[in-house]
Amino acid sequence: MSFNLSFDESADIDDLRSALSGIEKVMDPSSMSERVRELEEKAADPSLWDGPDYAQQVTAELSRLQARLRKVEGLAGRLEDLPVMYELAADEEGPEAKELADAERASLRAAIEELEVETMLSGEYDEREAVINIRSGAGGVDAADWAEMLMRMYVRWAERHGHKVDVYDIAYAEEAGIKSATFVVHGDYMYGTLSVEQGTHRLIRISPFDNQHRRQTSFAEVEVLPVVEQTDHIDVPDQDVRVDVYRSSGPGGQSVNTTDSAVRITHLPTGIVVTCQNEKSQIQNKASAMRVLQAKLLERKRQEERAELDALGAGGNASWGNQMRNYVLHPFQMVKDLRTNYEVGDPDKVLDGDLDGLLDAGIRWRMECQRDAAC
Repeated sequence: MSFNLSFDESADIDDLRSALSGIEKVMDPSSMSERVRELEEKAADPSLWDGPDYAQQVTAELSRLQARLRKVEGLAGRLEDLPVMYELAADEEGPEAKELADAERASLRAAIEELEVETMLSGEYDEREAVINIRSGAGGVDAADWAEMLMRMYVRWAERHGHKVDVYDIAYAEEAGIKSATFVVHGDYMYGTLSVEQGTHRLIRISPFDNQHRRQTSFAEVEVLPVVEQTDHIDVPDQDVRVDVYRSSGPGGQSVNTTDSAVRITHLPTGIVVTCQNEKSQIQNKASAMRVLQAKLLERKRQEERAELDALGAGGNASWGNQMRNYVLHPFQMVKDLRTNYEVGDPDKVLDGDLDGLLDAGIRWRMECQRDAAC
């Protein structure tokens, strides 16, 4: 480690080694490799698909473990090569090779920190895709505009990370913005990552809808649910739901299509209402709406079970409270998470999808809460 490395470079590489070693202790690559071999044997058995639900579970777990194993092994290889990059840079004239080595070190740190956060996503549903519901709250037209800004923020974040987004339903407000929206973010660990966004988001700004340019406070509610899988067994009897169909519409009531393809499902025992109008087919919209309803019922079941455990003294308070983050655009510029105290001085970047710092802080905060039963 002594060759051609400054003290800071050497210390930083040692720090990266220590961080990756800690990750490997949690992930246990040798056990993961053994599990991959077991799943590969099952996947190679033609009789596996006699039970499609179980087969899907096996192949999904295999794919997920293979991806995580490749990631940790790839990082270990890159970290092993990093000192060699610095050694080669010292033998070359010009700063280019040294700059490449420095860039690789920075990239490695970001990748290792990202994987470190991933190891904290060990909840029952954390590996699932996420259903996000956004609803405008107090604040009139500003709140509707704020709800649409939040939706754009999450969609931009997903696009930055290469995650596909499917919009199931949008209810547009009359003047501007949206009353509500439901969309799915696809990808592994999306629920575990985005669930820390659940709660009330508050915006403080000069209202663009007020001709007197007064400061306005607006609220929007974000709900994050895990996508329901076939193995979850959330039964919804036909007699418990009412299905209404209607014509899809866009902003200003403009017709999106000319058939009654949009679907509204009302769960009669709970009063939960779900709508979907993104597909041209009524059958597809009904299936999508039913998935969202099942996700809401699954979350309701989890909350009831959690409340029972809390009542028995089996855990701390799992509620994070309503207002969880402030976005201030006037009289100063700041985004502050009220749970973690994590601050960002550039709201525009956050609203354009730069959420990683806030998400990482939220995940670490949640893990501390679970460990200390303090939140």
